[in-house]
Amino acid sequence: MKINIEKHLKKQNKSRYWLSKETGISDGLFTSLAKGRLSNITLKTAYKIAKALNVKIDDLIEED
Repeated sequence: MKINIEKHLKKQNKSRYWLSKETGISDGLFTSLAKGRLSNITLKTAYKIAKALNVKIDDLIEED
């Protein structure tokens, strides 16, 4: 299972930098998620990401 924000960013033509500014979460965290080095995040973090991207939290989760 992985957290995939990249496909949602691409659909909306937005960057990880934009998401970082929008959520107040470090770009480093998004880079780690994108490269598969991190696969779990807190519910609070997932909520911030989902809200910024206007998706449901479960839309961020994908099975490998």
